Amino acid sequence: SAAACPWQRFEHDAPNSLWQIDFKGRFATLTGPCHALTLLDDHSRFNLLLRAQPRTDASQVQPPLIEAFRRYGLPARINADNGSPWGSPSAGGRSLSELAIWLIRLGVRVSFSAPYHPQTNGKLERFHRTLDLEVIAGQHFADLAAAQHAFDRWRGIYNAQRPHEALALQVPIQRYQASPIAYPEALPAIEYPATDEVITVGWNGFIRFQGRRLRTSAALHRLPVGIRACNDHDGVHHVYFCHQRFMTIDLRSPLPDT
Repeated sequence: SAAACPWQRFEHDAPNSLWQIDFKGRFATLTGPCHALTLLDDHSRFNLLLRAQPRTDASQVQPPLIEAFRRYGLPARINADNGSPWGSPSAGGRSLSELAIWLIRLGVRVSFSAPYHPQTNGKLERFHRTLDLEVIAGQHFADLAAAQHAFDRWRGIYNAQRPHEALALQVPIQRYQASPIAYPEALPAIEYPATDEVITVGWNGFIRFQGRRLRTSAALHRLPVGIRACNDHDGVHHVYFCHQRFMTIDLRSPLPDT
């Protein structure tokens, strides 16, 4: 099964099959905090985005990501950790944030690292350590613009000048090429197979299905989800948003899911 395949331990075999995204822990500038938004291609270790941001909410992520998508195209999948703004760890499998919903609508598959297992994004963690050691440690940046200037200069060296042992001494840009999947300026329509039961999500993420009131993600409010019977188990249904399965309903359980 897919769940049994420890995909995170292997290098993906082509550029853009998996991107890893996260914020590096905050550090102080003389005028306020800085959070480095980082985006790495798993196959090539090419750094797609390195941005000095004042906060870590979704509004700090979406505009730079759009720039990256316009420049490099769309990946097959993006992996993030389980916390805000990527997901909502308290919601279990229903942790779709507004940011994740937007990515899924673009056709990108979104996956989350298991809680307390940051090594799932191991290459990005290593990138963060190198960034810290070579750019941030011991420096006192005046402001975000000064940090960004240092990031930009170092990013060029990292991507195009420094050989990586893990890449057989190639530099990341030698292994990277842009995705052939272009960023769509308008979100595609949400469509489901005719055999799905399509339900519009209500307030606070609740839906009604076969007499049960079930909670999905609050960020799905007013959006349609598709409920699909599982062929292998009677009474089990999978809940999809666009192409992504994010929840399972087991009608065999005596108590409703909440």
